[in-house]
Amino acid sequence: MPRTITVRRGPSTMTLVAVVVLVLFAGAVGFGVYRAGAGTGELPAGATAAGVTVGNPDAPATIDLYLDFQCPACAQYEQQAGATIDQLVTSGQAKIVYHPVAYLNRFSSTQYSSRSSAAAGCAADAGVLPRFAQLLYSNQPPEGGDGLPDDQLVALGTQAGAGPGFATCVQDGRYSGWSRSVTDAASQAGVTGTPTVLVNGREVAHTAEALRAAVIGS
Repeated sequence: MPRTITVRRGPSTMTLVAVVVLVLFAGAVGFGVYRAGAGTGELPAGATAAGVTVGNPDAPATIDLYLDFQCPACAQYEQQAGATIDQLVTSGQAKIVYHPVAYLNRFSSTQYSSRSSAAAGCAADAGVLPRFAQLLYSNQPPEGGDGLPDDQLVALGTQAGAGPGFATCVQDGRYSGWSRSVTDAASQAGVTGTPTVLVNGREVAHTAEALRAAVIGS
């Protein structure tokens, strides 16, 4: 009996062209994402891979503040307890470790959580992180939008007292790698939401009174 021979045809010329176009497009998109997320692994002044410390390193109490600048509840906590935090740090009763995580990127079309977190590293370099954080919250964009553009982040940093190097730091995404490491470290530490406030490792309620009581009693 005659045998049936199946001929497997290779891809057509048009298919090959389409594949090449898709590969090139994917490469271009990948490069764009790489550039947007570029970071050298540098650490801001006073920082570790998990956060940045402000205040007397020998203070008897440590406040760990996990925050996301896209988070409305974090803005509310700043309004409630920001002055108390400032007083505790200024008096030397406590130091604060800021952990600017990027949990809420999905609520911004421009990864605002990551960009503002990285900009916080630039503010730490400039010595103006607490004031910059206050300004970010008082100018917090609505969820689901674009977030603040980089030029507005630069303007707020300048308003906080940062020097001219701040603009280059923000625009280059110098601390985008640090932002990712802070977010990863928070996740590994079991922090699932923001704000999360710890005093000497113990979580406290989101009120100024609870924070002050925990610091004084530590």
